[in-house]
Amino acid sequence: MSKLSEKTAALLSEGTVKMIIGYEQGTERPRPAFCHTPEDCTRLIFNDACKNNLAVYLTKKEIIGEDKIGIVGNYFVIKTVIQLDRENQINLENLVLMTVDGDDVFTFGSIEEMQQYVDTHEPAPNEKVLAAIEKIDKMSREERWTYWKDQLSKCVRCYACRAACPLCYCNRCITEVNCPQWIEPWSAPLSNMEWQINRIMHMSGRCVGCGECAAACPLDLPIGILTKKMGIDVKNTFGGWKDGSALSTYSADDKENFIK
Repeated sequence: MSKLSEKTAALLSEGTVKMIIGYEQGTERPRPAFCHTPEDCTRLIFNDACKNNLAVYLTKKEIIGEDKIGIVGNYFVIKTVIQLDRENQINLENLVLMTVDGDDVFTFGSIEEMQQYVDTHEPAPNEKVLAAIEKIDKMSREERWTYWKDQLSKCVRCYACRAACPLCYCNRCITEVNCPQWIEPWSAPLSNMEWQINRIMHMSGRCVGCGECAAACPLDLPIGILTKKMGIDVKNTFGGWKDGSALSTYSADDKENFIK
């Protein structure tokens, strides 16, 4: 039995947690695993192929309930937990957050330890994403509009991107509000553009860069690149913000040169 299996099995057998969320080997790649008994923990694995951002489950009470749970997370899970704590969406007293570093299983005792970890373990930039952003930056304003309109017109509004994002946790999304009707509920070029712009503006400053939105898209649309690009542009225009959210931060000195 691996150290990870031993550690998580002990947490369950001692009654410290009621459930462990981690990774197990699927048919083709690792997938989320939910362990309720010590025996279940023998399925757990952790390697570079474990990509899913398991923090998406932490705001779903229908899955985790009110009990204390354990979660085995990668860099992006840990970064998301920090953001969810900032937004008062989780109770850290009901969470045991672990990661695997080499042969050791490390349990985080505080937000400060989590922050120190993400500060020192940032993954290398995705070269394909950087190349795509560089290509878009070289386009004229008219070319960018045409590019994004053509790409997003293919969207079928399945909302897989929303379901996969661990920071899309609103009980009622703006797309489901019909009084007033902010965004048309059907798939159409303009309403698709409105939906995606609304989504990425809510992500600006909050997105952890896990790429789950893009991975979940059944049409392989470049929505992860759109999210990344918007975050970069907002940060370059307005600077940083204390709570990580651009939309909830206001300054009388904010630039207005983007208004044409």
